[in-house]
Amino acid sequence: MKKIIVLGCGRVGACIAADLAADEHLQVTVVDQRQENLEGLGDLPGFCRRQLDLHPGAVGELVADFDAVVGALPSVLGFEVLRGVIEAGKPYCDISFMPEDFLSLDELARQRGVPAVVDCGVAPGLANLLIGYAQAQFDTLESAIYYVGGLPRERDWPYEYKAPFAPSDVLEEYTRPVHQRIDGKPVTKAALSEAEPFELEGVGTLEAFNTDGLRSLLKTIKAPTLWEKTLRYPAHAELMRIFAHTGLLDTEAVEVNGQWVRPRDLTAKLLFPLWRPVPGEREFTVLRVQVDGQKDGRPMSLHGDLFDEGDPAGGESSMARTTGFPCAIVTRLLLGDERPDPGVIPPERLGERPGLMDKMVNELKARGVDLRVRVEERKADGHAK
Repeated sequence: MKKIIVLGCGRVGACIAADLAADEHLQVTVVDQRQENLEGLGDLPGFCRRQLDLHPGAVGELVADFDAVVGALPSVLGFEVLRGVIEAGKPYCDISFMPEDFLSLDELARQRGVPAVVDCGVAPGLANLLIGYAQAQFDTLESAIYYVGGLPRERDWPYEYKAPFAPSDVLEEYTRPVHQRIDGKPVTKAALSEAEPFELEGVGTLEAFNTDGLRSLLKTIKAPTLWEKTLRYPAHAELMRIFAHTGLLDTEAVEVNGQWVRPRDLTAKLLFPLWRPVPGEREFTVLRVQVDGQKDGRPMSLHGDLFDEGDPAGGESSMARTTGFPCAIVTRLLLGDERPDPGVIPPERLGERPGLMDKMVNELKARGVDLRVRVEERKADGHAK
């Protein structure tokens, strides 16, 4: 029996752990600092629970007896935990959306002889997988773009948003400078900028705006144009821009009555109960990817579409499912004959592997998540034939 340790038991970590523990050939240990998160796992067999305030310096000792490690921690811990797992020589699959350049640890992973798959969620994650798959299918790429968002079905004033993961990580997305490539040139834009309407059948008009989600794609994908946008209900981005203008998203501490406080920490603390989904609340995740390129002299396009609603009966949110299932699926790869070569591996590299895209689509479908992928020839006007 293979032993896996899952670091972090929030909504996504719990979803990953439950998926892995359903396999009778796996023994799963889950670590979290909050006992209530561990208790939320229920009575499924195959679980071991450990309440622990994880310190990155202790990661090596913690994971020493396991065959693979899963990272589902806040972004602030992601990079150092990644380093610790690699130094321990353990295969790793991670969803933490760390701000640091994880590819800087690629040589270390090669030296230790272990694969470490990073950004293995929905976006980054499935979006990267689709774009990497297109790069392997086409002779040349022209552009790769995607839209992604997770939202409650019911709009609720004033935020019209609920965070399926830590509000501090959402605010991080709203403040990082946005890196894109347009017509072959690198560009930097402000987060929350260039808002545009986005029509979603069955939901209505959403709003798309710039966030810094491309990450490794800017290094690995040979498309002259690369960009992505986050989806929210209209007016949410404007409210977050007001927060930013006021200084509520700043990370430099300010003095308040003799106490030093980071405005973003206080904002995240106040938002947490307001953005936390309530049990049984309906919500959805949407991902739309388009990659244009050339194959044998013909203009081609890849389209990837996902629309998923949560599972109230199972208690899993849509964002937890669409983020957690890809991570669980890839974690199993790390334990078998399809294990990737050593190194730090962004999902687009997995997408280039023969058969991996089909396997992901089929495995997701078996779990009730419908990722639709089609490749077709384009007409001269850009539409499909």
